[in-house]
Amino acid sequence: MTRTAAFTREQLRAPFTLVLLVIVPVIFVVASAGVLGDFARAQGGSLAADAASSLAAGWAAAFVAGTLGFFAASSSRGADRRLALAGLGPARVAASRISASMLLALIAAAAAFGTLLARTGVAHPWHAAAAVLAYAVIYLAVGVLVGSLVSSPLEGSLAVAFVFLLDVFSGPGMAAQAAPYSISRKAADVLIAAGSGNASDAADWVKLAVISSACVAAAFVAFVLAARSRS
Repeated sequence: MTRTAAFTREQLRAPFTLVLLVIVPVIFVVASAGVLGDFARAQGGSLAADAASSLAAGWAAAFVAGTLGFFAASSSRGADRRLALAGLGPARVAASRISASMLLALIAAAAAFGTLLARTGVAHPWHAAAAVLAYAVIYLAVGVLVGSLVSSPLEGSLAVAFVFLLDVFSGPGMAAQAAPYSISRKAADVLIAAGSGNASDAADWVKLAVISSACVAAAFVAFVLAARSRS
């Protein structure tokens, strides 16, 4: 069994975890699409009904992935330290741990995207799927980054929730103008365009890929540095 498979099995040792990975995104998408549209109009945004449903799918994947990433990093501190000292090294432990969390985030993203397709037709489903996955990747990285730096479950989970809420209400479609610190704004641009029946241009895809890669790289470096400091 590979290290990634072992870490994935470790995170799924409680069967209810897998249920939450599927149920939470479904409920989030169903319940929050209309609310997101109302908040957007209150803040001067211009989020239409189909775009609101699409954006809800992205935020559902982000919420679950961010929580997953934080607890995967913070709850494994002792085990990861022992594995690094045993000869695996911090980098290989980090790569395996993040890869395992990525597989679980993919399940949450698939559940959110499936619910989106069931609720509304998407003119560019592959664009929407990629954007939802980008949300999950970005927020998985946020969770791992916070979990690598903050040891307390309370403070760490509040930090992830703060980033999430700040991003929700300052991003495209929700505010009259997206804030420059909105880390998911390119994912939101692609997802809103797909929900509105428009295709995104190559520049948007390149920027989205760069942002997603940078977030994962930052999370990886933070995890490695934290593992080294533990050892």
